[in-house]
Amino acid sequence: MVRLGEYMSSSDTAWEEIKLRAYHHNGWFTPAFVNKACQNISTNFLQQELLQSWAASYEVADVPAQQKNIGIVMAGNIPLVGLHDFLSVFIVGHKQTVKLSSKDDVLFTHLIDKLCDWNEDFKGWVKIAEILKGCDGYIATGSNNSSRYFEQYFARFPHIIRKNRTSVAILTGRETHEELSKLSDDIHLYFGLGCRNVSKIFVPRDYDFIPLLKSFDKYADFADHHKYKNNYDYQLSIVLLNNIYYMTNGSTLLTENKGLFSPISHLFFEYYDDGEKVTDILQQNEVLQCIIGEGQLGFGDAQNPNLMTYADGVDTMQFLQQIEASTKASLI
Repeated sequence: MVRLGEYMSSSDTAWEEIKLRAYHHNGWFTPAFVNKACQNISTNFLQQELLQSWAASYEVADVPAQQKNIGIVMAGNIPLVGLHDFLSVFIVGHKQTVKLSSKDDVLFTHLIDKLCDWNEDFKGWVKIAEILKGCDGYIATGSNNSSRYFEQYFARFPHIIRKNRTSVAILTGRETHEELSKLSDDIHLYFGLGCRNVSKIFVPRDYDFIPLLKSFDKYADFADHHKYKNNYDYQLSIVLLNNIYYMTNGSTLLTENKGLFSPISHLFFEYYDDGEKVTDILQQNEVLQCIIGEGQLGFGDAQNPNLMTYADGVDTMQFLQQIEASTKASLI
């Protein structure tokens, strides 16, 4: 895995070609965002000291009591978003059967092939399949609609099923230019397609939106991305047709809305009178992946998870070890 991290952060010719192919396959995977995802994975996941510490914190055995086969249904909203699940299963020592998202099959297929080239034994550890059958446990990530099917299909097996989630930020109006710049990253990285991207902000009644809108200008080139621009134009037309008050820097719309899930190119905001009260309410909301702000997750950290950052707050490593523990009990 350390070697994989070094490869992902390299300028290897084959790797550069694969990243470009991934962009041609999925226009949302721009070279800049693919490089950003790969660098985060290399730095925050695939370092020897980090991996050793992670495994040690769970007392992972060198060899599992009985090797299981874990089925993984991966998402494809941002580049290599399913790598943490893949890595968790590998570190615990189980085999895995992976159903890749059609949006993110170029990068993953290449990396798995590369691991097999380096070590032929790896071929027996990972299998890519269109249909997951005969697995001992499942990890599935998808929408609220697909989660209902997952719950039906995988009900008889140990499973983790993830649904739609999003993230929000609570602002005080005292944020510095640097903090607003980092918040802009939390909103715009990967075009806002990740569940860790901020899709709504909560602001005090007297909030000045001008500095925030100016911070969005670092992503003003989104207006040149045809997929994003199509979304922006569509959202703007809806706002205009419905005579809704809006603000914009020319590439990101900002409107007042009670919802938490905003569309691509659109950011919702809501006023608050009591900051502590709104924080308490949001902390109990199960659809939130991250809450950004003072006393919460820091600005700029939304799309910078580490090995101990588990989607939906469900400990994947613990789940995998519980499957192993049930095997030990049956053997006894």
